Order: sequence, then C-alpha cells, then structure tokens
Amino acid sequence: MSDKRHAALGIHGTEPHDPAHASAPHHPHRGPVLKRAKVISASILVLLLLGAVGNVVLRSVQAHALAESNAEGGRTYVLTTNASATGNSQPLTLPGTLQGIIESPIYARSSGYVLRWNKDIGAHVTKGEVLAEIDTPEVDQQLSQAIAAREQMASSLDLAKTSAERWIALRKKDAVTQQELNERTSAYTQALANVAAADANVKRLQKLEGFKQVIAPFTGVVTHRNVDVGDLIDAGNGGAGRALFTMAQVDPLRVYVYVPQTYSQRIKVGDQVSVTQSELPGQEFKGTVARTAGAIDASTRTLQIEVNLPNHDDKLLAGAYVQVALPVSGSANVLVVPSNVLLFRPAGTQIAVVDATGHVKLHTVTIGHDLGNSLEIVTGITAADKLVLNPADSLADNDVVTLAQDKPAQPTQSAKKAAL
Repeated sequence: MSDKRHAALGIHGTEPHDPAHASAPHHPHRGPVLKRAKVISASILVLLLLGAVGNVVLRSVQAHALAESNAEGGRTYVLTTNASATGNSQPLTLPGTLQGIIESPIYARSSGYVLRWNKDIGAHVTKGEVLAEIDTPEVDQQLSQAIAAREQMASSLDLAKTSAERWIALRKKDAVTQQELNERTSAYTQALANVAAADANVKRLQKLEGFKQVIAPFTGVVTHRNVDVGDLIDAGNGGAGRALFTMAQVDPLRVYVYVPQTYSQRIKVGDQVSVTQSELPGQEFKGTVARTAGAIDASTRTLQIEVNLPNHDDKLLAGAYVQVALPVSGSANVLVVPSNVLLFRPAGTQIAVVDATGHVKLHTVTIGHDLGNSLEIVTGITAADKLVLNPADSLADNDVVTLAQDKPAQPTQSAKKAAL
C-alpha cells in the first residue's frame, strides 16, 4: 500500500520515525475522539462516586435502624392498673327459693272417711276455719263404750265407798279385824282409780271426736289439697303423701341463703338485702337478715342465713327462684385488685409496682377475701400505685420497664421505604 493510501486512511506509514514528519499537523479526526473518551471517563467516575456515597448513606441508615431495633428489643413493656377501694359495702348475689314464713302439712287426728272439704288450693283462710269434715263411726262407738264403762266404774265406786265407810265404823267397835278394813279401803281406792282412768279415756275420745273437723292452725293460703269426699283417712302422720292439706303463710316470706365461708364473718343479723326475680324485671324487694345458723356446714363450707321478706301485695309466690343481693360489709382501708397481678415467691405473695422512674418494686401484700376474679388486699400497696398486670416470672426487684401506653408507634412498611 502506498503512502498516499495510508495518508488517506489516516494511518501511519511503516517507515521509521522521521524528524521531518514531527512538525506535520495532527489528523483532524483525532481530537473529537479523545474528547469523547474524557467525557465518558468522567461520567463513569461520577457514577462510581455517587454509588459509593449512596452505599455509605444506606449503610449508615441501616446501622441506625439496627441500633434502634436493638434498643427497642431490649426494653420490657408492661400493662399497669390501679387498686380500687371497696367502699362501705360490696354486694354479694346468691340464689335462693322463697318459702312461706310458716309452711305446714295438715294431717288427720281421727281415722275415718272424708265427709266434705270446704277449702281448695289458693284459698285464703284464717286461723280456726274448717278445712274439711271427717266421719268417724269407730271413734263414735269407742266413745259410747268408754262412757258406759265409766258409768260402771262409778257404780263400783259407790259400792266400795259405802263398804269402806261401814267397815270403818265396825272397826271402831272392834267388830272386824284391821285386815278386813284394809281390804275394804283398798277396794275403795282402786275404784277411785278406775273411775279416773275411765274419765281420762272418755276425754280422750271426746277430743278425737273434736278432730272430726280439720281446722286451719294459722292464717294463710291452702297450697295443696290431697283428699276428696269418701277417702279413707288414717290418724296420725302417715308421710307427706297422706297429708290432707298443705298451708303456707306468705306474708312475710322467707328465703334461706347459703353464704360461702369466705363471707360468713361479714353477714350480720339486721342487714338489709335486695331480692329480685327474673320474671319481675325492674322490681326490687327489700328484706332483712332475720337470723343465721351460727355455724359453718362442714360438708358445704357455707353458712345458712334466713331472710324475711314482706309480701303485703302477694306479688311474690312461695317456691319461686330469686336472687338475693347481700351487702357484704367491708373495711375502708381495704383495696381490691385483679387476681392477675399476684406473684407467688418464696418471700410470700407479692405485687410488682412501677415507680415514677420506671423501676419495679416488689411489695409483699396481705390478702383479705377472695372475690373470684379479684381479691381484697389489706396491706402492702396504696391506691396510687401502678400495679403490673400479668407479670413475668422473671420480673425482679429494680428491673427497668416501660409502660405499654408510652410505647412509640411502629413505623409502617411504606414509611420505612420512604426513609430509605
């Protein structure tokens, strides 16, 4: 290839370097190429620098987030609550069944047949009213026989008395022996006793005759009638199924309530109670604790109490199921706390309290009465203390905690991306 051809292509010739060629001007296309190379190199360098700066910034942000996460993970968050005062009383609601102040089955005292009955269930009767009449033919015959026997005994008594008086006169004249006199006086004494026995038998049968009429023993309501005309009646208590009638005095009513041993010392005679019945919504009836059993039932660990309840308008029915609210007397310095604040440690029962600096202090407390989901605390805490709910078993004295209500809000995922 000739030099002209090389020159046309902008390629150096193969000849050795000649000083004569040094002064020759550069090729006109070489300058733009070098300029473009410099711009490209500068751009790459700037991009590398920007990438390095971005990487450093990203690492710094990640390191800061990791430090915050580690600090957040090292904190212990707790929920707290405050104890509440019991006040003068705290109601205790227990079930009970209404009963008449007097409830009695009425039995027949004489055997016979029901002649008629005068009162049916639901009838209001007063004391002394006739509930039923009984025909007692056997008792009638026994009474007639007893009267006749008494008359016989009376005749024998008159004869024995006359004989005794005669023998006493003869003894004064020494006409009879003392032995014969003693026999006559003994016969007279025996006749007196026989007449007294006959009189007693007559009176007994006359009393049985009086039981032909079944009388109401008190003022109340007939709740059961178990007989009809013609029924055979046996005298005496033949069991609940043999009662002629059942009566109840329903004003006032009474209800027996069985109070757990925990509250037994806090129920007093004379306490006012409230009685409610689900079938009478919105109505509340006031009663009074009339008496207590005075002893704990060993099988149920309860104290039986009796509540008297006025029922002038007969709104309440005997036998109804009711709820009785007892005002359990409390102490003014007793506090009530949830049962899930307690810690059971070798030192005793404790409660974790958070002070103003966030440090935990374990307070040993004295428990009063167990109220189920809550407990009474007698000593160890105050109403202003912040009590830790559901404390961890690892919680120790002087641990630093953060209240859950002071916990910062966690950033959302979009917020994290925007920060990056």
